[in-house]
Amino acid sequence: MSAKPIAIINARLVDPESGYDGPGALLITAGKIARVSHEPKLAGLPAGVRVIDAGGALLCPGLIDLRVKTGEPGSEPKETLKSAARAAAAGGVTSIIVQPDTDPVIDDPAVVDFILRRARDIGLVHVYPAGAATKDCLGQGMAEIGLMREAGCLYVTDADRPIVDSRVMRRLLAYAGALGVLVAHRPADPWLTEGVSANEGEFAGRMGLAAEPVAAETIMLERDIALVELTGARLMVDQISAAAPLESLARAKARGLPIIATCSINHLSFNELDIGDYRTFCKLIPPLRCEDDRLALIDALASGLVDIVVSAHTPAPPEDKRLPFDEAAPGAIGLETLLPALLTLHHEGRVPLIRLIEAATLAPAKAMGLEAGRLKVGAPADLLLCDIEAPRLIDAEDLISKSKNSAFDGRRLQGRVLMTLVDGRVVYKSG
Repeated sequence: MSAKPIAIINARLVDPESGYDGPGALLITAGKIARVSHEPKLAGLPAGVRVIDAGGALLCPGLIDLRVKTGEPGSEPKETLKSAARAAAAGGVTSIIVQPDTDPVIDDPAVVDFILRRARDIGLVHVYPAGAATKDCLGQGMAEIGLMREAGCLYVTDADRPIVDSRVMRRLLAYAGALGVLVAHRPADPWLTEGVSANEGEFAGRMGLAAEPVAAETIMLERDIALVELTGARLMVDQISAAAPLESLARAKARGLPIIATCSINHLSFNELDIGDYRTFCKLIPPLRCEDDRLALIDALASGLVDIVVSAHTPAPPEDKRLPFDEAAPGAIGLETLLPALLTLHHEGRVPLIRLIEAATLAPAKAMGLEAGRLKVGAPADLLLCDIEAPRLIDAEDLISKSKNSAFDGRRLQGRVLMTLVDGRVVYKSG
């Protein structure tokens, strides 16, 4: 059944595709954007339309988060698809791509179909699976990439596990490239990252923590770039985290190689000092880097060198986090804090607002071949309405996610989602 037509007026429209940032209104019918106006009102509305006065609030495409972990199937106490979808809706995220390292691993069409059917039953935000690049995410034999793509997975990845064998990675890129499937890979030399929990440097040394050098990321990225040049396949660099690999990325892009890169909101917001007194909520993969690396990432995001921002949502229950730092599970939840954390970069004057919105809407939509991420006639009415000035004190216990391991717990941010719409349906409303 089609949702009731909705007109949103008196909004601040931000559309990254057209570059427009100004007053406007739009009409939604049958789950699609039917009219877009750069005036605050819409004339000649048909009878029966629900009119929402935005009161000057930001209206933009809903966020698209390419890197979300859930516990379903296999570890539902961490996060279910339903709790992740509810958290996404509350955060203005209208599409999520779930990672394949579940139990069982998303490495065949049957598990892809399970995820898609569960998402349809839940009926909140769009949920898409990423398929495993290799069987069981073990970095050896290739998974059923072609069949998973036909079943509906958007890209393939082994999530946090690097594919060490260069022959396997070459074959994967060649095969996926022939099928037109995007490969995502987190660059990390396992011989330099095994057993580590922090960024190599003076701070980790003082804390007595096993540490990962930035070179571990750079080394593997250089290998991946060479294999992309060899195969011509598309590669998404997963969560680039430091200045040195950014230099490698810039050289690859200058040569015209088909490479895009993501970074996590965590690495744009925190540095290695934020692990503080062994704060496990800030133990991440890759680890938080130094402040110069964080600032380099922000500059790369502003320039477009880094294409996409992800939440890197990784739920972990208290029993996995309340452990000695070296033993605690890595990762932090982020679906509900992605938008206000992004807006911090706008409020600080570091990245233009329209570029921030692009990095979390249009850029991931283009990478995944989705029609969302745009404010134009015929596009899906996946939208968020946000008061970008509203102050927020993040309290992890108030977040919807089943796990409460938020790196932003206790931090003051600005930006509150007022309403989230998916296919023209209101799936979240503040209050």
